[in-house]
Amino acid sequence: MGRIELNSVEKWFGDVQVIKGIDLQIDDSEFVVFVGPSGCGKSTLLRMIGGLEETSRGAIVIDGTDVTDQPPHQRGLTMVFQSYALYPHMSVRDNMGFSLKTAGAPKKEIADKVNRAADILKLGPYLDRRPKELSGGQRQRVAIGRSIVRDPTAFLFDEPLSNLDAALRVEMRYEIAKLHRNLDKTMIYVTHDQVEAMTLADRIVVLDYGTVAQVGTPKELYAHPANLFVAQFIGSPSMNILPCTAAEGRYTLDGGRGGPFTGDHAAVQLGIRPEHIDIGAPGEGQLDATVDVLEYLGADSYVIVDAGPLGQITIRSHGEEAVEPGQKVGLVFSEPHLHFFDAGGLAVRGS
Repeated sequence: MGRIELNSVEKWFGDVQVIKGIDLQIDDSEFVVFVGPSGCGKSTLLRMIGGLEETSRGAIVIDGTDVTDQPPHQRGLTMVFQSYALYPHMSVRDNMGFSLKTAGAPKKEIADKVNRAADILKLGPYLDRRPKELSGGQRQRVAIGRSIVRDPTAFLFDEPLSNLDAALRVEMRYEIAKLHRNLDKTMIYVTHDQVEAMTLADRIVVLDYGTVAQVGTPKELYAHPANLFVAQFIGSPSMNILPCTAAEGRYTLDGGRGGPFTGDHAAVQLGIRPEHIDIGAPGEGQLDATVDVLEYLGADSYVIVDAGPLGQITIRSHGEEAVEPGQKVGLVFSEPHLHFFDAGGLAVRGS
């Protein structure tokens, strides 16, 4: 079991409120990612669940038991930090089994659990090495293995890949996803990297300075953002946001053209993702622009254009896009993929 419920939880540091009444249900065996900009409260919320931060108000419930006032060791959770925090004088085997040893577990039980965790994480050949003899990715696997041997109700990960280089981050994302599938345990993962969130999560919780901006599957958040904050945070490159006037069946871009509008109330901004814009001849599509920068990435190219009063717009195109800086182009928007937002930043849904 590993169902976790947050009921109107708040966190105050003196007169400053950093967690502002969050309600959230995390199902057994679910992989949930907390994501948001630096300082939004995601690590604080994770530490509250783990018992490392006191909950000022509200309740934290694990498998039906209110654990709000329980210390960390009574909650049945384990935490993997950004820092590996391994004992440098101990072998990998001893690091992984240390918590069981201090709890007085029998030697055979410790050995069996360490060997099982080592098999899962492919650490068998390294069990007698010390941390200084391991790579960064191997050290992080040891830190995760130390959590596995405790057989927790749920795993809490606090930006565990931040210290790794780009190639190792990709490798460890794969390892953590596979670990979740093999262990079938609840996992809560904190990151500021929305790519990690999109690739790992069953559901993503987008935090906006102590509040939940939206909760949903990666596909839901990408295709149907509830507000401007989520629209711009999820996706790389981020969604293009353009000022517009949209009401009574039609939208018009400021300084551009427009098209049909089916929203249930007026909108003042239009969102369009880079991959939903095609490049045409001047006069085609919704507006004209001038190619400013072409970023070639191999299979893809990012074409950044200057749209005058609408500012810069990013287009994701195929790698062999035949445009050059200074060229005049028309931008053709995919009508089914337009997003509209009202003056309060909330999504305007179709009527």
